[in-house]
Amino acid sequence: MSEAGIVIVGAGQGGFQAAASLRDSGYQGRLVLVGDEPGLPYQRPPLSKAYMKGEAGIEQIELRAGAFYADHRIELVNARAAAIDRAGQRLLLGRGEALPYAHLILATGARNRPLPVPGHDLAGVFYLRTRADADALRGRLDEARRVVVIGAGFIGLEFAAVARALGHEVTVLEGASRVLARAVSPEMSAFFADAHAAMGTRLRLGAGVIGLQGRDGHVTGVETTDGAVHPADFVLVGIGVVPNVELAAKAGLEVANGIVVDAHLATADPAISALGDAVAYPSRFAAKDGPVMVRLESVQNAADQARSLAHRLTGKLSPTGEPAPFDAVPWFWSDQADLKLQMVGLAGATDAAVLRGDPASRRFSVFRFRDGVLTAIESVNRGADHMLGRRLLAGTPALTPAQAGDEGFELKSLLAR
Repeated sequence: MSEAGIVIVGAGQGGFQAAASLRDSGYQGRLVLVGDEPGLPYQRPPLSKAYMKGEAGIEQIELRAGAFYADHRIELVNARAAAIDRAGQRLLLGRGEALPYAHLILATGARNRPLPVPGHDLAGVFYLRTRADADALRGRLDEARRVVVIGAGFIGLEFAAVARALGHEVTVLEGASRVLARAVSPEMSAFFADAHAAMGTRLRLGAGVIGLQGRDGHVTGVETTDGAVHPADFVLVGIGVVPNVELAAKAGLEVANGIVVDAHLATADPAISALGDAVAYPSRFAAKDGPVMVRLESVQNAADQARSLAHRLTGKLSPTGEPAPFDAVPWFWSDQADLKLQMVGLAGATDAAVLRGDPASRRFSVFRFRDGVLTAIESVNRGADHMLGRRLLAGTPALTPAQAGDEGFELKSLLAR
């Protein structure tokens, strides 16, 4: 039987980072990275931006060149993970093989949420999650004129900005009353709605999609709840994702809006850990009264979790002599045309918002507070606020709402306290 080392399921950013960090942390055993997409592991964020615009090729978005994996003795296995034999500590592959493991890391990520309306299966209806998706979209962009985007989340708005820059007619349909409703404050939503309208994008908010129309098997329009039909040469669907928990659930691991792990990213099985978009973990940043379970869809969160897990598995301890729990500050970003949105922390829907800077300048921040305590910062083209927020939120933030709204107050002075 082959050596039982560490097997990682999922060759996205989190899985790759786990493999790289294990080697960086001194792990010398067998290390296998299993992914079901062909080719080398790559970055997903550029797919809706630089890669879509043709400004970056596959070599530019690959996480490392092929030699890296050979040099670091990371075995790449292109296969579907079919099942986990927990008793025998084996990962069963769809092609009939079994990989023994001393420890298994699940970095299974998420998949696009399908559009549940008539016509969803027409030709010309696209999603954007993988390089294959991006390649298909790029080819269609060369031909189409009228583009309809369903969903005003990050993927939808990033793609809309690219399509407008390429000269297409773009309509964005969103069932909620504002764009980016799950991610940012109403103030930031209003800014991005105005920014996309200024780009020439048609935004239709409160417009639920009830069906897609077609001719000869190809999409021609999108029907909304107000009775309108929006003409389309093709449609991009961006209505969220579903965590890939089936492998864990089938193996009897606890699943509740994600694969359930503890503060050390361990499942109830001591030989199995999990990280990334598919994982529900306890975070102190989501509530003031102690950690609550959250699932975050974030490249940076997955990479930070991978580093933390690698430290635990290689015996790197905290100053107390115990394995350090995962406690990284969550942060996110989105590039839309010339606007860089950076977010740090986790705000609740009812958290108060304090504006710093002038949105008309396209350089400003929104500071979020819960009961007077800083919970998050949303920044547009204002990286210094974002970087300071990451440092503030890592500890006990002393910033008050009055200080946040006072441009004359030097935020950096709080770091010296």
